[in-house]
Formats: sequence, C-alpha cells, structure tokens
Amino acid sequence: MRALDWITLTVCFCMFSSLALAHEGHEEPAPAVAAVAAPPASGTRDAKTWFTDTPLQDQNGETLRFYSDALQNRVVLLNVIFTSCNDACPLITRKLKEVREVLGDKADGITFISLTSDPLRDTPAVLKAYTLKQGVDGPHWLFLTGDKAQMDLVLGRIGQIVPTPEQHSTQLIVGDVANKRWSKIRPDAPAAAIAQRLQLLTMPVAGR
Repeated sequence: MRALDWITLTVCFCMFSSLALAHEGHEEPAPAVAAVAAPPASGTRDAKTWFTDTPLQDQNGETLRFYSDALQNRVVLLNVIFTSCNDACPLITRKLKEVREVLGDKADGITFISLTSDPLRDTPAVLKAYTLKQGVDGPHWLFLTGDKAQMDLVLGRIGQIVPTPEQHSTQLIVGDVANKRWSKIRPDAPAAAIAQRLQLLTMPVAGR
C-alpha cells in the first residue's frame, strides 16, 4: 500500500505567518498545516511495521526502539535538527521549549522527539551537551541518533529524505499515535497555537 493511501485526519488550523523558519538557501514552501502519511487503520502491528522499531540512542546513551519505546500510545511532536546548525535549529528548539512552558502541567503527557539529520557527528554525548546548552534536557523530550542507515530509515518513514544535514525539513509533525491522527505545523507558528494543537490531540476521540 502506498503512503498516499494512509493519509489520516487533518485539522484546519489557519493562523500561521507566511514563511516557515528554514536553513539558509532552503526555504519551506509548505502550507501551515498539512496531512501526514500515517500507518493503516488495521492496528498496532501495521503502525510498528510502518514506523519501524529501529533501535536508536537518546541523549543519555539509552537504546530505545523507535516505535515501541518512543511513539507507541503517545501524543508526540517530532522534528529534525542537527547540533552544529547555527540558524533554524536552535531557534526552533527554543520555540519548542516555549511550547512546553505554555503547556504547563500538561507538558508531561506529551513527548517531544528531536531526530538528528547528522548522525555521524551527533553522538549521544553531543546531543546531551546540546540539550544542556538549550535548557531542554528532560524525561519528556528525546533527542535521538543512530548510525546513518538507521537514521535514514527512520527519517524516511516520517517523509524526510536528507542528502545532507542542512536539507532536512524544519516543519513539525504532531500526532496522536494510538488514534492515528497526524498533521504538520510550521515552526514559525505561535507557541500558544502549537500548544493548543497538541492539547487537542490529548482529548478523547468520540466513539473510541
């Protein structure tokens, strides 16, 4: 089945500015919120197969399986960064820190997952130093790395083909994994708007 056949629920959320944050020379022309390919509706097994259970390492050097340990049954926000970036990545990381502050005590129910596009340099120790520098090291924010083949596989499953670290998309992917509700949000959206979208995903789905 093609990924196009697995498009899931999209919420109209039109309150974002006209240009997304991007690396120099890599402008993001995408809409404010867009549908994202998601696993088929037949159950956890298919979701696990789609996202893969690739073993990755977090900023603490712990090995986590991508689906079973990072995604399963969670409300998540996914983004891609690399630690040597000096433009968009630190700005987006600070924006997401603000989002967690806006969420307040609800932030613990939402997992942020930052995946590196530069696994050859972004070891767990390098990611740890980045999280400490940015003030974002915590149990509900995972910074994940692996070898290049592992990261290429995982990034490809969320729609990112990254020939060089700078060519990753800066868009945010938010999802209610259990109920297969996914959408993209531009990173220049107000922190309050991103927080509101995440809070909506934590609400029960009618009839389920």
